[in-house]
Amino acid sequence: IKKIKKKNKTIDLDKQANIIKNLDFILTNDQYKSLKQINDDLSSSTKMFRLLQGDVGSGKTVVAISSALYVIESGFQVAFMVPTELLAIQHYNKVKYIFDKLKLKVYLLTSSSEKKSEGLKLISSGQVDLVIGTHSLIQKNVKFKRLSYVIIDEQHRFGVEQRLRLRNKGNKVDMLLLSATPIPRTMMLATLGDIALSTIKEKPFNNNVETILKTEKNIDQVIVYLKEKLKLDNKVFWICPMIEDNDDE
Repeated sequence: IKKIKKKNKTIDLDKQANIIKNLDFILTNDQYKSLKQINDDLSSSTKMFRLLQGDVGSGKTVVAISSALYVIESGFQVAFMVPTELLAIQHYNKVKYIFDKLKLKVYLLTSSSEKKSEGLKLISSGQVDLVIGTHSLIQKNVKFKRLSYVIIDEQHRFGVEQRLRLRNKGNKVDMLLLSATPIPRTMMLATLGDIALSTIKEKPFNNNVETILKTEKNIDQVIVYLKEKLKLDNKVFWICPMIEDNDDE
């Protein structure tokens, strides 16, 4: 069995390959390449600080969760922070399906989470393997027992201080940033070598995601388009930016 040891982390590559083989889809070459780069970072003697870049629908989340599984298998906890509650719920529903098969515990932590005090106890006692949440993750009352890996989706929506507050909840924590549109400062850090870069250019073979860009002048066209989708009984999410920063949201 191929195993890589790091800071008491054991990455079981055979188990990783077996789980990937049983997914409902086939990983692209870029996804495999990015996962290997992350594995190499996790197995090194230094803390990982890597940006995983790819368009919407390119499969960044699958790569991130796949890498998280082996940190968890070594007895450590993983935190996955996203900017909105809607996105947190979407990730949670997808990840829970995989984790239930593996008998691993995943918890959703947002400002509207029910029985939050009970959830915080589960996290602090180490009974939760992966915590998916919003800014709620960086609150002072959120304590981890063995946090060792932090994943941040849409990293440009978070400040440096927010990322560090989450990272500092553990010891020698590796960090993976996900982004479809990295900000110039992040790209500058990647160019200077302060942050490693992995890129997914290939789209999954069963991917039908289409990205359309419209200006505010075309808002009437957008409304007409949405009405047509609703008439077909499709579901529509309208995501708006938060005007004021609030760690509780």
